Amino acid sequence: MSLSIDQILRFLKSLHPYDALSHEVQERLAARFEIQKAEAGTHIYKFGDQLPGLFVVYEGSVKIRDENSVIVSHLVHRNTFGERGLLKDGTAATSAQADEASILLVLPPTEFRRLMDEHQAFSRFFERARKSATRGRDLATSSAETLMARNPITCLPDTTVQEAARVMRDRHISSLCVTDPDETLLGIATTRDLAGKVLAEGRSVATPVSEIMTSKLLTLPRSAIGTDVLHLMMEKRIGHVPIVEGQRLVGIVTQTDLTRFQAVSSADMVGQITRAKTAEEMAAVTAHIPQLLLQLVAAGSPHEVVTRLITDIADTATRRLLSLAEEKLGPSPVPYLWLACGSQGRQEQTGVSDQDNCLFLDDAVSEQDRDGYFADLAAFVCTGLNTCGYVFCPGDMMATNPRWRQPVHVWQEYFRGWIEKPDPEAQMLSSVMFDLRPIGGHAQLYASTQEGTLKAAAANSIFVAHMVSNSLKHNPPLNLLRGLATIRSGEHKNSVDMKLNGVVPIVDLARIYALQGQITGVNTKMRLLEARANGQLSQSGGSDLLDAYDLIAETRLLHQAGLIKLGQKPDNFLQPSTLSDFERSHLRDAFVVVKTMQSSIGHGRGMLG
Repeated sequence: MSLSIDQILRFLKSLHPYDALSHEVQERLAARFEIQKAEAGTHIYKFGDQLPGLFVVYEGSVKIRDENSVIVSHLVHRNTFGERGLLKDGTAATSAQADEASILLVLPPTEFRRLMDEHQAFSRFFERARKSATRGRDLATSSAETLMARNPITCLPDTTVQEAARVMRDRHISSLCVTDPDETLLGIATTRDLAGKVLAEGRSVATPVSEIMTSKLLTLPRSAIGTDVLHLMMEKRIGHVPIVEGQRLVGIVTQTDLTRFQAVSSADMVGQITRAKTAEEMAAVTAHIPQLLLQLVAAGSPHEVVTRLITDIADTATRRLLSLAEEKLGPSPVPYLWLACGSQGRQEQTGVSDQDNCLFLDDAVSEQDRDGYFADLAAFVCTGLNTCGYVFCPGDMMATNPRWRQPVHVWQEYFRGWIEKPDPEAQMLSSVMFDLRPIGGHAQLYASTQEGTLKAAAANSIFVAHMVSNSLKHNPPLNLLRGLATIRSGEHKNSVDMKLNGVVPIVDLARIYALQGQITGVNTKMRLLEARANGQLSQSGGSDLLDAYDLIAETRLLHQAGLIKLGQKPDNFLQPSTLSDFERSHLRDAFVVVKTMQSSIGHGRGMLG
């Protein structure tokens, strides 16, 4: 794929920090960026190499490893890398390898340094990125509202110090905010105040808390960022910062909150799971996934990065359980491959995920081993995943079901039968099984099956037509006037299902493009990017659909993060009334794009724009 200067210019205009530059500078840069293609598995640069410039992923995905070859990040469309080395001495501080066929834009070092010197928005962005590599990037990009404990425990000013002490003890907290009945913040009393102003001075336990509280408070608004809180604590040597709206208390941030927030990272969680000895130990780690989601969303991470990192944790838990199962049961009698389907297969897990998996067994497997050793292995892993919060699949699409624990030749017969006789069950199963992704074991057990199945499926026009029809069963939530159609009754009345009617219609469309174009990747965004690159989608239409997908998927994650902030379990049911008019309008426009694409593919065109 070749890119014109106009295409690069449009790309830069939508990418921060280039969008903050003048049109003249953007035009100059569009002509200066070099285009580099990288095939899957090839090294872009190695640790210590002289860097040719700053890299931006235009298409594809890239793995970044540290000097010890440990993967530190997976980068996709619109992500930047190489800045650490350029900001240091021009040599690579990491190594980069194409995870799949990729198109990269490379900005020469001279242009990078010129932008750093001449444009504050550009230098601020990359200086912040450099500092964040070792010093709490998320605090610098997260609001105080994300960090704070909502609805903090309060007391009235005439509360006795004894009662205040009891509340702190019983609630396991180290401070009490003192407010009037209208929630106007008057002061704060801490355990330190109780020790230094009551016990040390021999005051009566009946002393009103108003006499020992700190009334000259240092507060911050909701709009403050995490580093504002941290710097205030360090400068003033305080451990509690109330968050206010005007004079009204809305939350509080403590040193413990900051420590907990900074401690949650996908890399740490992966490391802890790798060392875990039991499913229960893993569950203690996966319990922090909601906090990780909240942290990533608050930091402005793209939805595909958030879901990729969350899925990496599920993948690691699965592989660790497979290892523990082999320690318990002994070595496997024949080679096997554990695969995930559904959202884990597509690397699109959010804060709400069940498990969908299956086992491919070497054709040499005996019936005794299939129903003995491998049944026990499947039970161990699936039960462990359930313990970790990946609940059992309601449809029994798991390796514990003998139907989904079979030799390779049986799987090939399954696919052949579904393709040759695409009845409703076959369409449903195909939709699930075309999203398979190897997780642990011998990957070659699936490679030839996937290639042959895609080729046979794409060649069968009747099967493709049935799959297209099946993909149109999930409609975007639009009413006749193209407003947002909400659920009419029941528990989720007046809400929109951002999974079933939001992302699923796009997932289904992307699967059809993968089928028609024999695209082997299973991630939805990667499928759409490849479909656009190979001409199945026009440039303009593909870009519209990608933009729509980004907006819908990110709105879904923001909704889940909002629930987590409130201490609730994340779900997929968004009430449009919680959005601004601007947000509703853009969300509606995104659904219109999806509906238009469904209409187009339903009429056999498959193109948009």
